[in-house]
Amino acid sequence: MANTKSAKKAARQTIRRTEVNKARTSRMRTYVRRAEEALKAGDKTAAAAAVREVEPELMRAAQSGVLHKNTASRKVSRFAAALKKLGA
Repeated sequence: MANTKSAKKAARQTIRRTEVNKARTSRMRTYVRRAEEALKAGDKTAAAAAVREVEPELMRAAQSGVLHKNTASRKVSRFAAALKKLGA
């Protein structure tokens, strides 16, 4: 248990940040799931729209520290490659 005033404040901040990060992670995962499902279904227009939506969401998650920048870039790249493969 935190004893000092600053440690108590740090504990409160951690709780708040954890809630915010959980929300951001959940939002990102929702978009990723939608994009994966659209790609799996094979509908080109729906998949293109879903991939267009997931790209900024992934980069936003990376910018806020929920996801590492390279991880987000890798996921965006793989979504783009899967979309391209679907179109071909």
